[in-house]
Amino acid sequence: MDHPLNIVFYAPLKSPSHPVPSGDRLMARLLILCLETAGHQVTVISDLRAYLGDAGDAVGWAHLQTAAGQERDRIRAQWADQGRPDIWFCYHPYYKSPDLIGPVLAAEFGIAYVTCEASYSDRRNIGIWAEMQVHALAAIRSAALNICMTERDRRGLAKAAPQAHLARLSPFIVTDGFDAAPIPQPGHMVCVAMMRPGDKFASYVRLAATVALLPADLDWHLSFAGDGPMQSDVHALFSGLPEGRISWLGKLDHRGVAALLATGALYVWPGCGEAYGLAYLEAQAAGLPVVAQDIAGVPEVVLHGQTGLLTPPGDDAAAATAMAQVLTDTGLQ
Repeated sequence: MDHPLNIVFYAPLKSPSHPVPSGDRLMARLLILCLETAGHQVTVISDLRAYLGDAGDAVGWAHLQTAAGQERDRIRAQWADQGRPDIWFCYHPYYKSPDLIGPVLAAEFGIAYVTCEASYSDRRNIGIWAEMQVHALAAIRSAALNICMTERDRRGLAKAAPQAHLARLSPFIVTDGFDAAPIPQPGHMVCVAMMRPGDKFASYVRLAATVALLPADLDWHLSFAGDGPMQSDVHALFSGLPEGRISWLGKLDHRGVAALLATGALYVWPGCGEAYGLAYLEAQAAGLPVVAQDIAGVPEVVLHGQTGLLTPPGDDAAAATAMAQVLTDTGLQ
């Protein structure tokens, strides 16, 4: 490559400009920054959210296909007027959120199609999701390159599409703002997470059960940053703890999260179903050790015995022991 590339970027699950913060939005923005830092021109080509959370939503699937067709027509007209790009870059296509735009246009206009953090699982061939996975798998097979953020995803794609072109790129963050000198408060545990249904709430359930098992004579305090539709349910999980153990800080901006992490002695989050968890990287950039479950993609970003302690999935007693160990052993902080 001897010249900058014109790259169009599409994230079917959540646009980089989506108003609700999440790891997906952050990673999309980081990938754009990475490509721009390398000297390329990057344009977000569409904000269409191609997501269906219900495998039986046939009406939603029909509407989504119609909306995708309209987007393809819009982009065709745009490229006919302004010229085609060099690459279509799709971030995080999977069974609930396939790219219904890029593969068609890339083939039609003869441009390279690239995916990043694509995934495939036979277990998800249920209802409408099975048809959506057909689109996701076809895109993976046709891609000039599929960039895998975790070894788990790489193995899954290699099994589903043996001829697919795969490469690894480990999860990363920009450490600006997280590398200030920490001032950890003894016994202060920190957690930054959205309060929403599914895996996030499952992690809150595990965490509430874990802290309830901490030794009675252990001096600890847990600060939460985050909000969401399950906020009242999450608060209720911790309502039985002694007064003063928990602080609810609500949603914090980048600077607020960095300031909070700087005061922590330990970052805690079980990580149920986490693809990898950018919040773990932020915590480690701020100098915090981590206690999490040895589950899903968490081991991709937390190294057991080096940057944190990983405990067996669902073993709340082991997690409580690990938290107490870190909080009472300054050599582990």
